[in-house]
Amino acid sequence: MATVHVSEAEKVYILHGIRDDLRVDGRSCEDYRHMEIETDVVSNTDGSAKVTLGDTAVLVGVKADIGKPRPAVPNEGYLEFFVDCSANATPEFEGRGGDELGTELSNTLYKVFNNKHSVDLKSLCISAGEHCWVLYVDVLLLQCDGNLYDAISVAIKAALFNTKIPKVHLSADEEGGKEIELSDDPYDCVRLDVENVPCIVTLCKVGHRHVVDANLQEKACSVASLIIAVTHKGTVTCTRKVGMGSLEPESIFEMTQVNASGRPFMLHS
Repeated sequence: MATVHVSEAEKVYILHGIRDDLRVDGRSCEDYRHMEIETDVVSNTDGSAKVTLGDTAVLVGVKADIGKPRPAVPNEGYLEFFVDCSANATPEFEGRGGDELGTELSNTLYKVFNNKHSVDLKSLCISAGEHCWVLYVDVLLLQCDGNLYDAISVAIKAALFNTKIPKVHLSADEEGGKEIELSDDPYDCVRLDVENVPCIVTLCKVGHRHVVDANLQEKACSVASLIIAVTHKGTVTCTRKVGMGSLEPESIFEMTQVNASGRPFMLHS
């Protein structure tokens, strides 16, 4: 994870501000920075989106390919994730510096999105046990100023909303097998239902309070963070604690109550 060095004086200033519900940039503890979402930004993908959250920028591209269903779920398709931490985002990602973070982000994304509460994976099935759609979701970190999980989740939801999957026509060949024909008409496509695709909210424990959308300076003052992925209906698809510190049960309960309000999750298709 990209880090910054904060002096003791800066840390005290940040902690005192958060204690009084006033952050350095003027936000309250539960306010997000300005967010911009652009879709259809990469021409050679089936769906794409770019999200800018403060000085954090993420680009997501989705490619739909025909593959074989997994044996355990023969009537479902699935998503594959790859996260590339660009060296332009921070010097710490030069060489193989971003590999560990990319793997950590990818593993979390599998837990968040590859489940029955998120994308309708059955809608990606073409022929049970034989063919299905595999959505390859490529995430590129362009700039890093904290709160990567939240920005990535919004970018993925926007890219999936923008994804156009060609309609498939099945026919039998002379030997009795199934032949797949894809429509050449770019408008003859299927759109994904992203209503239940979750968004991630990361809450950082800073001092005796928690904040959302922490920047790198605030992250440096945090003892630990709680990542919660939740749908607009309030279904939690993933929770995870990150950081070296610990979170008391009272803090976790308080954080989940804030998320249950739905305030940060008003991101509908």
